[in-house]
Amino acid sequence: MVNNRIDVVTLGCSKNLVDSELLMRQLVANGYTVEHDPETPCGDIAVINTCGFIGDAKEESINMILSFAEAKKRKKLKKLFVMGCLPERYREELSEEIPEVDRFYGKFDWRGLISDLGKSYYKELEFDRSLSTPSHYAYVKISEGCDRTCSYCSIPLITGKYRSRSIEEIEDEIRRLAGKGVKEFQFIAQDLTYYGLDLYRQMKLPELVERVSDIEGVEWIRLHYAYPALFPDDLLRVIRERENVCNYLDIALQHISDHILKTMRRNITKQQTIDLVQRFRDESPGIHLRTTMMVGHPGETEEDYLELLDFVEEIRFERLGAFPYSHEEDTYNYKHYADDVPADVKQERMNRLMALQEGIALSVNEAKVGEVLKVIVDREDPAYYVGRTEFDSPEVDGEVLIDKKKTLEPGRFYDVKIYEAAPFDLMGTVF
Repeated sequence: MVNNRIDVVTLGCSKNLVDSELLMRQLVANGYTVEHDPETPCGDIAVINTCGFIGDAKEESINMILSFAEAKKRKKLKKLFVMGCLPERYREELSEEIPEVDRFYGKFDWRGLISDLGKSYYKELEFDRSLSTPSHYAYVKISEGCDRTCSYCSIPLITGKYRSRSIEEIEDEIRRLAGKGVKEFQFIAQDLTYYGLDLYRQMKLPELVERVSDIEGVEWIRLHYAYPALFPDDLLRVIRERENVCNYLDIALQHISDHILKTMRRNITKQQTIDLVQRFRDESPGIHLRTTMMVGHPGETEEDYLELLDFVEEIRFERLGAFPYSHEEDTYNYKHYADDVPADVKQERMNRLMALQEGIALSVNEAKVGEVLKVIVDREDPAYYVGRTEFDSPEVDGEVLIDKKKTLEPGRFYDVKIYEAAPFDLMGTVF
């Protein structure tokens, strides 16, 4: 073990990652050496930041806690702390089941961990972070919580009501990050489109994006997790007009059957969804849409599912992910519906959907062969430099594999000519 080292492990979404980065900055200010997601934990102390969204994520979090608890039993770890979404919902049960954990913290009370270590919380560093990402990009969380009432979702139970950060606070954070060399900013929230309604009584996302795009050093802004109902139309103008706002939008549609959309309490119809997607493509030509679909929701018939397949085949989303429905405790569905689609049917439906999407993704990528695209290089691998276009978000989208005919520098942009395409990657050369 390394004295004065703390290992921080982050599970779940990029919103959790931001929380871990805030914690890590405070730990560094207090004199600790911090390692994020270490291959082999070596510190005296470990902190696990958990996810509690759906069954698979909860299982992953619990397994990680148990593995560290076992290390503590073997005297390879002195202290173990657990924070985040899982203890926000299940703190009492976890405390009883895993007594090896020294203390559990919820989603918003993790600052207490600092004082429990006998250290100081530095208010002046409240929004400062130790980035775990490559130094040229960062996630920016613009709000907490969610006011939507989707029938299947446990997130409002974990995070509470929607709370926007002020535009000025976000601008200040981005200026500081840009001053440190960050060039690409991933805006994240459980619901981007609701931004500002609680604080300013109107949707302020278009204004926020426009103002941030004026900050020196901001080269790319990317938008994650929009909600389709009552979408702020002016955002499309900002995406279209501002060169440093990526022509990309992550908007989870979940389904297309009117029957399922109503059961999900999504506040939108099939036709409204189709019209919205058409508006995106008309008003921001070339936009790449990332969406997520859920299969196996309570009451989903084979007819509903085939309607979803037809929709995906017709619309041809540039980026699409899917997951099987998970019956989460205390949600509306849990109280009102049976989890009536068998697990094997859910899996088979997801597999068919993703097989369809793989073909669509290949054709989208093949259309880029011969084009010259602006690419940011993330890293150097043995055979390639690995980068992304404005249409590719880190971790979730494809990459551009660039040959090594020229020496490139991670964190810089290059014009790359695409010469080959695979379903989720492009191959190119700098000329």
